[in-house]
Amino acid sequence: MKRVIESPGKETFDLIVIGGGITGAAVAYDAALRGLSVALLEKGDFGGATSAATSKLIHGGFRYLAKLEFGLVRESLRERKILFNIAPNLVHPIPVLVPAYAGGLARNQWVIKAGMILYDMLSFDKGSTWDPVKSIGPHRALSREQALALEPMLPESGLQKVFLYHDGANLFPERLTLAFIKSAVKYGALVSNHCRVEEFLFSEGGLRRIIGVRARDLIHPREIELRGRLIINCGGPWADLILNRAQGELSSGKIRRSEGIHIITRKLLNGHMIAIVERSAKGFVLVPWRGHTLIGPTDKEYLGNPDDFKVTKTAVQELLETVNQVFGGKSGLTLEDVLHCYGGLRPLVEDRSKDVRQSSRKYEIYDNEKDGLPGLITVEGGKYTTSRNLAENVMKMVAAKLGRKLGPCRTAQQHLCGCEIENLEQFFSEIKATGGNFSEKTIERLGWCYGREAEAVLELAHQDSSLAEPVNDEGEILAQAVYAIRNEMALTMADILLRRTGIGGLGRPEDRITRAIADLAARELTWNEERKERELCEARALFNPPEL
Repeated sequence: MKRVIESPGKETFDLIVIGGGITGAAVAYDAALRGLSVALLEKGDFGGATSAATSKLIHGGFRYLAKLEFGLVRESLRERKILFNIAPNLVHPIPVLVPAYAGGLARNQWVIKAGMILYDMLSFDKGSTWDPVKSIGPHRALSREQALALEPMLPESGLQKVFLYHDGANLFPERLTLAFIKSAVKYGALVSNHCRVEEFLFSEGGLRRIIGVRARDLIHPREIELRGRLIINCGGPWADLILNRAQGELSSGKIRRSEGIHIITRKLLNGHMIAIVERSAKGFVLVPWRGHTLIGPTDKEYLGNPDDFKVTKTAVQELLETVNQVFGGKSGLTLEDVLHCYGGLRPLVEDRSKDVRQSSRKYEIYDNEKDGLPGLITVEGGKYTTSRNLAENVMKMVAAKLGRKLGPCRTAQQHLCGCEIENLEQFFSEIKATGGNFSEKTIERLGWCYGREAEAVLELAHQDSSLAEPVNDEGEILAQAVYAIRNEMALTMADILLRRTGIGGLGRPEDRITRAIADLAARELTWNEERKERELCEARALFNPPEL
């Protein structure tokens, strides 16, 4: 992939998309697939902010039923199946346990049962996946003894019944976002990460209209101007701040920001996700992930500048206290048990709820011409699972604004780039047969993360045996860093460690591994010694314990 900011040309794009999270990536893909010329600009890295700060789930939103948001639940369940289909290596079914306790939901088990039946009904098409391995069945109720046999971590006191159903797990949210970006590029979109929009360009005379943007390259300091017929603001938690640059005024306050953090600890589960919906007013999930346990999210209103957000020690301690309160002696987690923590801000469409937990995860697509800013569309709110459908709805407004017939959306009918796998079992048999001397761990890890591109990563290691060195217990190899730089627009150590590979996803890598990757990056990106040491310092800082 080549960065548009480095060779922009003089083209006037049909669309300029601001924001390279999952929303912007999905919009760029849908638009490019329909034949529009697209440029996408992301001030950080693709999928590096809110889109990375997830619970690693693609879910229907069972809890939204309590707020009677049946339309959102159905949309989420339909999109879950679509992502099973179009990204089979990255999205897969996961069993979920919902425990009911005496004095809580167990008093009204018929309510839970009704909710489960409704959830099954709203996902009536869940059995019609392209690959039968993705098909999931209806929920079922388990006795106390059956549930504890599956997951001994369940709190026992007062446990009466447990409901088992399936939702979707997102193996690697950053790479799923990247798959949308790559798919957009495949159909002609031009993209740039580390490229910040500084201001909007306006037409002169007559009706004042937004006609483009001025952007700054944050890697190789320079500025460019890009012209576009429409600008799509997909800034997530920054959407209102981007809008302010056009309006020249303070934030309207339409977007609320919810702070969500997660922690990764030692393995606590046997393979089932546990959803705690009672015994804690805050609620959270435990998710089996990469041989460890992911816990979260928190959900707390954030009132500061989104650029200043960081995970704090206080927030981690509060989450640990909540988990230990619910699980008692079965968890006993301390700060020393936290291998890695991460967090982000969720954009919520303002509905003046007393608690951000009650704010809807719906989205809005807003025509800013109503505010005297023709040429600009702002997307607000939403959730990862429904981003593809959100993009499809954005394109309805785009077609109307451009006065063009764009044809039907096709993003639900074909695999994402790299995910062209009809049958997972056959796919893994093929790559294991051609994997040479690589361990089964390495081949499986690369197969899940890279899909059809796994063979290209392995080929790099075949060509240079030094790149075949495993860097963690899952068998990831140094060749992934080189592939990330040459083929996936990785420009910093953080890009490589956290968003192209999983090398940093479970906490601080060994120092020798971090330095080996820095040496490779310096060679590939022609860093001088000063730049390499700065990147090394910043990479190590990523894994420092959070401060108060």
